[in-house]
Amino acid sequence: MSWSVEFIPFVPWPVLWIIAAIGAGLLALLFWRARRGAALRLLAFVMLMLAMANPHLKQEDREPLNDIVTVVVDDSQSQAIAGRTERTEAVRKGLEERLKAIPDLDVRFVRSTSTSADNERDGTMLFTDLGQALADVPPDRLAGVVMITEGEVHDVPATAAALGFDAPVHALITGKKDEFDRRLEVLSAPRFGIVGSTQPVEAKVTETRPDTAGTVTLTVTHQGQAPTQKTVRIGETVEIPVAMVHAGPNIVEIEAESAPGELTTINNRAVLTVEGVRENLRVLLVSGEPHTGERTWRNMLKSDASVDLVHFTILRPPEKQDGTPINQLSLIAFPTRELFQEKLDQFDLIIFDRYQRRGVLPLLYLENVARYVERGGAVLVSAGDDYASALSLYRTPLGQILPAVPSGRVLEEPFKPALTDLGGKHPVTSDLPGAHNGANGEPSWGRWFRIVDVSPQQGEVLMKGADDKPLLVIGERGKGRVALLLSDHAWLWARGFDGGGPYTDLLRRLAHWLMKEPELEEETLKATSKGQTLIIERRSIEDEVEPVAVTTPSGKKEMVTLGQGASGGLWRKVMAVEEQGVYRVASGQLASIVTVGNANTRELAAVTATDETLAPILEETGGGAFWLGRKDGEAASLPRLVMMRSGHVMHGGDWLGLHKREAYHVKGVRLFPLFTGFLALALLLGLLAATWYREGH
Repeated sequence: MSWSVEFIPFVPWPVLWIIAAIGAGLLALLFWRARRGAALRLLAFVMLMLAMANPHLKQEDREPLNDIVTVVVDDSQSQAIAGRTERTEAVRKGLEERLKAIPDLDVRFVRSTSTSADNERDGTMLFTDLGQALADVPPDRLAGVVMITEGEVHDVPATAAALGFDAPVHALITGKKDEFDRRLEVLSAPRFGIVGSTQPVEAKVTETRPDTAGTVTLTVTHQGQAPTQKTVRIGETVEIPVAMVHAGPNIVEIEAESAPGELTTINNRAVLTVEGVRENLRVLLVSGEPHTGERTWRNMLKSDASVDLVHFTILRPPEKQDGTPINQLSLIAFPTRELFQEKLDQFDLIIFDRYQRRGVLPLLYLENVARYVERGGAVLVSAGDDYASALSLYRTPLGQILPAVPSGRVLEEPFKPALTDLGGKHPVTSDLPGAHNGANGEPSWGRWFRIVDVSPQQGEVLMKGADDKPLLVIGERGKGRVALLLSDHAWLWARGFDGGGPYTDLLRRLAHWLMKEPELEEETLKATSKGQTLIIERRSIEDEVEPVAVTTPSGKKEMVTLGQGASGGLWRKVMAVEEQGVYRVASGQLASIVTVGNANTRELAAVTATDETLAPILEETGGGAFWLGRKDGEAASLPRLVMMRSGHVMHGGDWLGLHKREAYHVKGVRLFPLFTGFLALALLLGLLAATWYREGH
């Protein structure tokens, strides 16, 4: 129950103040002239103003409201090291018991992590989570905020006014003073690089100890390559060359050796993803003669903006002697020496399209092509009936690298190209559109009408044709690769005959496999991330794959069994993860690394405990910082909790203060008029009569 006086004027307050000012001026004039009855006039005017102000006695039925204290618990990754997790939980429990013992006080706990579902959060965002938690809390009920953290907070407001409340903010520091840690900083790194080039990365090793001198060993590991080491001085910037090995993501890990007594080695390493971009691929296409399918190859290669195509079609072989003078021919001479000896190694892929030995290319040049493949080059032979003839390419020095031996027979009958069991698993052909969309699971592609009979040798058969004869055979020779397409009727798919077929997908994948595109390798292990989800994909031509070992950023290891994917040869697993950073995935000899969130997140960049980051906001709100770190897993005694009605400094050496708000909720209100009715009328008339009487005598 509460009593107070409240005025409810009959006229607006501005009008009332104007009347009061006029009356005060007139009364001052009366007193200045010493007129009789001035005092009675003053008293009558005061009573008149009081009546116009209409005073009431207000009775409020109030219900007291509890004060609210908010405890923000830092659950970020940096809190999981040096025993801080156990210490934080002990502090939280002890603080909860003490707060609940204070009468008329409600406690709210807010858990703040350094990860988010949208993968946008980078760092410890205690004040962001605090603002969201206080959205429904009236500022006049907030007694204070207590943060349990190691002190590395990345969203501290510039001023206390930005908080939106007037209450003390305290910090219970879970770390220890003078902690030591070594970390690796990446100062600059490229986002893109040309395949085959070397890109510089600038990095620096720092330590929290002042005036640290000495050297440290850096280990640089490029995905799929042996690690290299480099000795650098602490505190000095060093340039590390990174080779762009292949197109797509090139993941490089740089790690500094650990130091005795440091907090953690998590921030001793950094992971960089540099996108490898190929320069235009140089492809040499040699057509042995004009034919219907020649333009299919040319159009497919010319439509790819990343391909520089050099195409020659042999129109006039040496054996054609019709007596036409050379100076009357408009044909271009085939630059065999320039292409097959001087500039052979500049090509990424060589395609022989229905080429046969006709004296255009000396056998020495074809031997150069065989050596080119052994050194890492790629050759594709698109064969017709020429491959079964006595002039076949197989009967040249190039035959030693070709993956199939011709029998001399050519089958000319309608058939639908189909995948072999291996082709259903191989990345070149496994998920070709229409492979199993026909009746009884057969391909829905159009028919071909010619296939060369061969016997595979040291090759893998991915597609088959009439009588299950090999149609597409691939193989590896030395450091290079070779493929053999045993029909020249792919152009029927391009023309849409009998429904057509995925000729573009097939030919493009085949070309890129020959050029060792990582996405088309037979045995691969790939890990990707989306938000806080880790996606593991294992491609293999084997019937079964072994479990995959997953290592988290904090060093925990877990064996994961993959499930069969939608297409053959693919195993997959999607799993939710909590930690941000670098995940290592390994299966047998295969390994991959992937970053969830920001691998070089500032959350783990600096992990030593500090009160300097929070000091300005603590001082401005009257709060304090209390160091609770002792041995790993243990915490010092909590400060005493004191409820204070007011004060600018809300903390001491062993105590922290909370604001006693005394907020309330009004349940009901009653008003009692104080100067209305006959009483007010009688007083006013009496004073006016007395004034008239005084002035008349």
